[in-house]
Parts: sequence; structure tokens; C-alpha cells
Amino acid sequence: MDSHPLRFLRSLGRSREIATVLLNYGFADLVDRLGLVRYLQWGGRLIFWRKRKDPPHRRTTAERIRLSLESLGPSFVKFGQVLSTRPDIIPAELIAELCHLQESCPPFPSPVAVEILERELNAPVSEVFAEFDPEPLAAGSLAQVHRARHHDGTPLAIKIRRPNVVREVERDLGLMQELAILVERHVPEAQIFDPCGLVAHFGRSIRRELSFNREARTTDEFARLFRNDATLRVPRTYLNLCTDAVITMEYIEGFRVAEREAMLACGIEPRSVAANGARIFMKQTFELGIFHGDPHPGNLRVLKDGSLCLLDFGMIGIMDEQKRELLVDMILAMTRRNEQGIVDVIKQIGRPFRPIDEPLLRVDVRDFVENYYGLPLERLQVGHMLSDFVTILSNHAIRCPGDLMLLLRALVTLEGVGRSLDPDFNLAQHLAPYLEEVVRSRYSPERIMNKAKEKARLFGRMAHDLPIHLNTIADKLSRDDLRIHLEHRGLDRLITELDRSSNRVVIALIVSSLVVASALIIRTAPQQVWLSVPVFVLSSLLGAWLIWGVFRSGRL
Repeated sequence: MDSHPLRFLRSLGRSREIATVLLNYGFADLVDRLGLVRYLQWGGRLIFWRKRKDPPHRRTTAERIRLSLESLGPSFVKFGQVLSTRPDIIPAELIAELCHLQESCPPFPSPVAVEILERELNAPVSEVFAEFDPEPLAAGSLAQVHRARHHDGTPLAIKIRRPNVVREVERDLGLMQELAILVERHVPEAQIFDPCGLVAHFGRSIRRELSFNREARTTDEFARLFRNDATLRVPRTYLNLCTDAVITMEYIEGFRVAEREAMLACGIEPRSVAANGARIFMKQTFELGIFHGDPHPGNLRVLKDGSLCLLDFGMIGIMDEQKRELLVDMILAMTRRNEQGIVDVIKQIGRPFRPIDEPLLRVDVRDFVENYYGLPLERLQVGHMLSDFVTILSNHAIRCPGDLMLLLRALVTLEGVGRSLDPDFNLAQHLAPYLEEVVRSRYSPERIMNKAKEKARLFGRMAHDLPIHLNTIADKLSRDDLRIHLEHRGLDRLITELDRSSNRVVIALIVSSLVVASALIIRTAPQQVWLSVPVFVLSSLLGAWLIWGVFRSGRL
């Protein structure tokens, strides 16, 4: 991927802020290696370089990364939150620290919210709603929520996107992409974390969150899928009152997951709520193939009839048949103590960043199986098992698909929520029936027949296309036009170094020529001293600068 330094220059103030924050939190070496010091003002640069001489912060690297992200604002906080969902790439210590990220976003003024609302809905607020509360109910990094009432009396929650947030996020995404390119180029030890891939993943995630129309359609789809399930309530969305910057939905009153005593006082059994939540999530994943990606306590409400309400459908995952089959294959292989089967699944699930050491991977898988094989179902903790599995992926630099990682994280979160409601909650007991159903359906006659038909159609297409491809190859051979494309890896750096070296040689030749010429003029034509002396001094300074640059690069 090509670097575009103009991104830094277009947002010079923000670039300077990023470099300053990194310096202040003890990442001066990283700033040097990435070449970010040039974006600091000269006076400021001297101040911060003096700060670098202070003793290092008495904080861990993970803490300093978290504090840096918090200091850089909402986009970088969101980036850290997305990183915390990738334990297959990010070290466990940093994951634990990123989970403590906090947003500090005061609400934007109510008149601005009203202005955005009227502009997006093309009508005055008084015409669209019977009532509108100008005081925000809650405020986040991307939007804030206001209470309102529909003309039919329905209480509403209106989420309004922050002004200019799209432009600010796109600016920060461009800078993040540039930083990721510089990190991959100048910090080789960080390539295992796939910086450019992480930024691309974050870009897709936050753009989805910024599109409220998308969230409204997703919420409406979940409501349709569960319309006949009385145990789950999905807020009704008013699609005619939704735009990319505004989402209008039904306001739901209910108990928070932490309000266990209040539930008991209303006759709601928390144990039943936990079991119901697990059943709903398993149905989403293994039957419908689409699941809520962030089932943390803030996105759950318990209604007075004991049913659950899910909120905030900005983050969802898709569990297609192939991923579902791989997950089931891994669990079946573990129950059968088939270590090679688990190794094969791991190699199919992820993309390795370096050659896999298969004997070492088999040893890790053997330890994993020994820890959980034969364990009674009531003692099996799914969260710990999935965390250990992800640790294996991380240790062997195997990157897992984003949706599968989202599922694993959601399952771990769900188990924690279930235990807060019911100390004896066991996710494995709720997971087992769905896995059994997947295995049964895998070997059903109808499914086998459909698979056979699909393979037959595939082979039919291959047989139909084979003569065409052979004819194309023969035609190119006859015209002497057959070409083979070779990809030379690692040559970019060599070309860059050769280019840099040749530039230094050219500059050195020019400088030395100027020094010699000016020295000769000084000796042979004293009357031209007004020209020769400045040229001599300037050439000497350029030569000294070139020598200093060579020494500073560390490559003589």
C-alpha cells in the first residue's frame, strides 16, 4: 500500500496533536521511527524533546497506549474498542487494558440537535412529534439520544448524529491509514499485528455505526425475524423518520441486568431471564445466521413480563453456513479427542501471518484438549475455553475472520451477563442442544441430496468451461502470446534504499564540486570573494548535513 504524506499536511494541526500525544506518553522512539517529528512546530519540538529526557512513565506500555487513545478523542477511542475485539491479533495484556477505555463526550447544544433533526426530516420538530425533549437523555462519541412522543402517543427515543462527526472520523481514518503504512514500513516487529488490516477493519466497523439508516434496517429485520417469539422484544423503528443522521425508534422501559433485586420484587426470576437470553442468542447464531454483536449489559433490558429487549443494532455479525460448520467441527473434534481434526480446523479458519510451526501447534492443541476433554458439562466454562482457543491462534499468528471473532467475544460477554443474573449459569448446557441439531441436520437425507446437487452443478460448469479454457491457452501458445506473471516480494525496500543511496551520491558529488570550485575561486580570484565564500560555507554546511543524516540513519 502506498503512503500519502499529504494526508498529514492537509490535517497538520491534527498530525501535530497525534505526534505530541505520543511523545507525552513515552513513545518518542516510535515518533522518531515514523518520522512524525517534522509535523511539530520547531519551538514545541524542542520542549517535547526535553521531556523525552525525563525518566520513563511508571506505567505499563498497555496503560500508555490506552491513555494515548483516550487523549486523541472519540475516533481513536472507538479504534481501541474495536482492537479489544481482536484477541487473535492483540496481546492479552493490551486487550484487558483497552476494555477500560472511556469516552469523555459532553452533549452538543440542544438547538444544534433540533436544527439537525429538522434538516434531516425536512419539517419542524413540532409537526413531526407531539412532544420533543430538548435535553439529551444520553450522549456518546457519535450521537446523542433525546426523548420524544409520537402523535399516536408512543414514547420515542431519537438518536441524532453529532455535527461534523463524519468529516472528523474520515480525517482520522486517513491519518490512521497513513500511520499504519508507516508502522508496517518502519517497525517490522509490528507487522504481525497487521496494522493496515486493523485500520481497514475499524473503518468498515465505524462507517456502519455512522450509517443510522443501516442500523434502522437491521433493527427492523431483527423485529421481523422474532415477531412470533414472545420472549424477545425488539424496539419498533419508524423508517419514515430515519435518515443517515437520525434514527427514531420506540422507547422501551425496563430493568437493567444489574437490577436483580428489582426484578425479584416484580416476580421476575433472573435464572429464567439468563436462560432465555442464551436461547435467543443461540437461535440467532445457529438458526438465523445473524446475531447481535455486542450483548453487553447496557444493550439489554428486562421487561416486566420477563421478556428481554435488545438495543443498539449498530454492530451485528453474520454466521454463514461455512463458519458454523467449522465451529461445530472444532467442538466435535475436541469431544472425540481428535487433535489433528482441531489442527485442520484452525488452518481452515484463519490466515497465518507467518509459516505455521505445525508440530508446535499440535502440542498446543494437545494441551488445549487435555484441559477440556472429559470435563462434565456443568463444569465446562465456554468463555475460558474460547479464550484459550483464541490464545492458540494468537501464539501462532493466525488471524481469525472478523465475524467469527465477534461471535467468540459475544459468547464470552453473554456468559458473563448470564452469571451476573444466575451464579450457576452454564452456557455450555444451552449451547449443546443447538450443536446437536446442527450435527443432525448435517447428515439429513435432504441436506445430503442438496449438497450432491450443488456439487454436480459445480462439476457440470467446470466440464462446460474446460474446453473453452484449453482453447484459449492453445490459441495464446499458437500466437506466442502466453505470459506468466511473477511477483517479486521484498524488492520495494531494495528499490527505495537504492534510490536513497543514489540521491545521497548525487548530493555528495554536487556538494564536493561546489566546495572545490569555491575554494579554487577564493585562491585564484580574490576579487570574487563575495561570491565564493558564501558558496563555500553553504556547501560545507550541506556536506555536514549529509554526513549527519548518514550517521543518524544508523547505516554507514
